[in-house]
Amino acid sequence: MKLKYFYAFFLIVGLITQSKAQNEKVEADFKQIMEKFSAVGAAVAVVKDGKIIYTHAFGLKDLENKKPLTDQDIFRIASISKSFSATSIMQLVEAGKISLDDDFGDLVGFKIRNPKFPDQKITLKMALSHTSGLNDSQGYLNLDVINPDKNPNWAKCYNDYAPGSKFDYCNLNFNLIGAIIEKKSGERFDNYVKKHVLKPLGLYADYCVDSLDSTRFVHLYEYHADTKTYTPHQQLMRLGELKLQII
Repeated sequence: MKLKYFYAFFLIVGLITQSKAQNEKVEADFKQIMEKFSAVGAAVAVVKDGKIIYTHAFGLKDLENKKPLTDQDIFRIASISKSFSATSIMQLVEAGKISLDDDFGDLVGFKIRNPKFPDQKITLKMALSHTSGLNDSQGYLNLDVINPDKNPNWAKCYNDYAPGSKFDYCNLNFNLIGAIIEKKSGERFDNYVKKHVLKPLGLYADYCVDSLDSTRFVHLYEYHADTKTYTPHQQLMRLGELKLQII
């Protein structure tokens, strides 16, 4: 069974000319793309010279109740939120509080070294670029998984190659970075991002969904190609429990 996510936020950098006929042609083409990928809904923004010159919402935000998607609805952006974590940590680098070459373990507060390469430092830069050699095999929602004092299987969090030598996408890297942001800023992670990134950008967003208008949340679905049906995605069902990122 092939599963796909069918709510997406598309940021298109370029120019859609403002004539009604041309806009209608572009919108018709976009609807064909949605049909091709069995998408439920999508929001489009066109940016030119740093300004939004066009927005349009296609399809539905709520499949069960047939509610249309609007420009005011908000999406769970999942790992795109790593961009906000990276921006936040680089603010601390720019302020001279930390360095990209710092030992990742020193920043976190406990030893982070690949046991197969114990003499090779894992740096903050490696974590940001997913070249640290860490993996998500032990999970990543709890930082104890990589703490030698907390998890007897901590060594499984490391790959079999030297730090900095290969790329391997790893969520644990960024959860640890979130911990560093809290430690070095003295602010809770979600509060730091909201104060220093989201508010200056004028974004209606948060990492804590309870602070947002739940009526604007877009529903997330999985598509089952074999039956051509949709089911609510499990992570949406756990939204209140995990406080997942929504923007």
